[in-house]
Amino acid sequence: MAKSVADQLVEMLVNAGIKRIYAVTGDSLNEVNDAVRREGTIQWIHVRHEEAGAFAASAEAQLNGFACCAGSSGPGHVHLINGLYDAHKAGAPVIVIASTIMSTEFGTDSFQETNTIKLFADCSHYNQIANTPAQFTKMLQAGIQHALHKKGVAVIGLPGDLTKMDAEEGLTSAQNYNPVPVVRPADEDLKQLANLIAGHQKITIFCGIGSADAHDEVVALADKLKAPVGYSFKGKMSIQHHNPNEVGMTGLLGLPSAFHSMHESDLLILLGTDFPYPQFIPTDCKIIQIDIKPERLGRRAKVAMGLAGSVKDTLTALLPMLKQQQDDSFLKAQLALYAEVKKQLKSYVDDGGETDKIHPEMVAAVLDELAADDAIFTVDTGMCCVWGARYINATGKRDMLGSFNHGSMANAMPMALGAALACPNRQVIAMCGDGGLSMLLGDLMTIAQYKLPVKIIVFNNRSLGMVKLEMEVAGLPDWQTDMVNPDFALVAQAMGIKGLTVTEPGNVKKSLQEALEFNGPVLVNIMTDPNALAMPPKIEFEQVKGMALSMTKLVLNGRMEEVLETVKSNYKHLKEVL
Repeated sequence: MAKSVADQLVEMLVNAGIKRIYAVTGDSLNEVNDAVRREGTIQWIHVRHEEAGAFAASAEAQLNGFACCAGSSGPGHVHLINGLYDAHKAGAPVIVIASTIMSTEFGTDSFQETNTIKLFADCSHYNQIANTPAQFTKMLQAGIQHALHKKGVAVIGLPGDLTKMDAEEGLTSAQNYNPVPVVRPADEDLKQLANLIAGHQKITIFCGIGSADAHDEVVALADKLKAPVGYSFKGKMSIQHHNPNEVGMTGLLGLPSAFHSMHESDLLILLGTDFPYPQFIPTDCKIIQIDIKPERLGRRAKVAMGLAGSVKDTLTALLPMLKQQQDDSFLKAQLALYAEVKKQLKSYVDDGGETDKIHPEMVAAVLDELAADDAIFTVDTGMCCVWGARYINATGKRDMLGSFNHGSMANAMPMALGAALACPNRQVIAMCGDGGLSMLLGDLMTIAQYKLPVKIIVFNNRSLGMVKLEMEVAGLPDWQTDMVNPDFALVAQAMGIKGLTVTEPGNVKKSLQEALEFNGPVLVNIMTDPNALAMPPKIEFEQVKGMALSMTKLVLNGRMEEVLETVKSNYKHLKEVL
C-alpha cells in the first residue's frame, strides 16, 4: 500500500518531536485520524471543543517546546482561533492542521467552507494551503521551522481530498532543525552600556520572560550593581527564586515595592520584557532595554539605549566589564519596603474569612505551601491571576501558565489538560474562576476520559470578580457580573471526577491536602469572598473617587446591604494601601 499524504503528515510530525494532536475528529480530518491510529506512537487527544485543544497545545508548547492541534473544515477552524491567538501572543510554537473541504469545491461557498488564509492571518507566522502532494511536504517543513524559530503559530491548510492522495518526496528537507545561536550586542555597544551603567547609583532591574534562561546572570548583575530586581508575571517563576534582591512584580497585579523601586531609581534596566502597561514605567529616569527582538525596543517607553541580544548571552559578555558597586543603601531601602508589603499580604492569609466568604488569598497561600516544588500551576485570567501572582512562590522548578498576553477567560483548565499530558510526572494545579471554568466546562470530560490527575481548584466567588472591580473603580455600579452557578463538585462527580466543596475557612487546608494526595483528577469548589479586593500597586485618586461613586449608585438603586458587605470586606485593605 502506497504511503498517503496523511501518513506522510504523521511521519513528519513524529520526526519533529510531536507526541500528540489535540482535535475533534470528523469529515476532512478522518484520514489523518486513521493515519495516527495506524502509526501508533502519536496520540490523538479527543477534546470536547477545539478551543480547549488549542489552549492545551499552547501549554504543552510552552513546557516542552513544540505542540500540535487540528481543526476540521468550517466550525472546527473557527473554534481554534481564540486558543491560537493565546499561543501566538505567548510565543508558543504550535503547528496547526486546518483540514478543509475538498479542493475541487474551493470558491463555491460550499458547505463548511472557510478561507483559512484570511481566518488565521492575524495569529500565525506561517499560513498556507497545500493543493498538491509535492507542495504539502515543503509547506509542512517550512511551517514547523517557522513555529520553532519565530516562536508562535504556523498553520497548514490541508484539503480533505489531498489527505488520500499518494505522498510525494520533495527535493527540500523533510527534517526540521532547531539550532540555538549566540546573540549579543557588538563589543563597542557593550562598552557604551557599561559606561552608562557606571554613571548611576540607584539602579533597578526589571525582567520579563526573555530572562527565563538567565536567572544566574541576572542575580550576578543585581549583586554587582546592588540593584533591586522586579519582574513581570511571565518572568516571576524564572527570576523570583533564590534571588536575594527581588522586590516582586509591578503592573496591574503587582506590588507597591516593585513599583516604588522602579520609580525611585535613576536608571532602569529592562531585560527581555515587552511589558504592556506603560503607566507603570517611570518617565523621569534613564531606561536601558535589552531584547532578542529589536522591533520591541522603545515601543513601551523612551529608552536611552536599546540593544538586541538574548539576555543570557548579553549579560555573560557584559558582567566582566562592570565594576562592583559598594553602596547598597538604595537596595536596602527597597528590600525593607518589600518586607513590609509581604507582611501586609500575609494578614489576609492569617484571617481566613468566614462561612461562604473564604479569603482567596488564604486559599492561594495554602496551595503554595502544599504544592510540590516542581508543580505546574495554570491560572484563569482575572482574580485568579492576582492570587497566583501574589501568593504562589517560585522554587526554580515550578511553572505558571496563563493567558498573560491575550487575556482570555477559560484558559486554566484546558492548559492544565495539556500540561498533564506534556509532563505526566509533575503535579498540575489549575486555579480556575467560576466564570472561566463555566465557559469550557465540557472539557472536564476530556480530563476524566484520559484519567489525567489534574487538581482543579475553583475560586467560586459567584461573580466575574475582576470585571466587577473594573466597573467599581470606574464609578459604575456592577451590573450583570453575578454568576448563578451549579454545584461544581456535583458536576465533577457526574463526569467521573472526585468533587469536594469547601464552605468553611478551617476546612481549606484539609480539603486541598486530600485533593493533592488523591491519585486522579479532583475538583475542589471553594466558596470565596465575592468582595475580595485586588488593588493595583499605585492607587490613583480617580480610582478611589470611582469606587465611592459606584457605592453611591448602588445605594440609590436599593443595594445598601451589598455596599455594607463590600465596605466591611475591604476597609482594612483600603486603609493600608491609601
